[in-house]
Amino acid sequence: MKLTLKQLDECFAIHSLSQNSQIPEQVFSAPLYFIAKTYDEVSIVLPQNIEIKSDEVEKDWQALEVVGPLDFSLTGILSSIATVLANEKISIFAISTFDTDYVLVKKNTLAAAIEALRANHYQVI
Repeated sequence: MKLTLKQLDECFAIHSLSQNSQIPEQVFSAPLYFIAKTYDEVSIVLPQNIEIKSDEVEKDWQALEVVGPLDFSLTGILSSIATVLANEKISIFAISTFDTDYVLVKKNTLAAAIEALRANHYQVI
């Protein structure tokens, strides 16, 4: 099954903070954000026009949202997309939510990513 991906307008930054860091308040007012906490670190993805203090930051990521909602019984969705992009040497940062998946690619690889996905029968809007 080939799916539709929607390009989001925002340019994102991926922040790394130490494991015991407090989440900056401005994150929660962002229109879209993702927070992950592990035993070692906190990662925050948010539009890069929102500045926060972090230990490290990677800027200029563009997001492609897999149009959902996706049923939990579906398999291989992220794997298939990642394989298409890996074959083109395009690095990704993947995020999954309850309803769908997001694939982030660096801004300078976005056109190539869209072209590769379309060549593999994905619709990108």
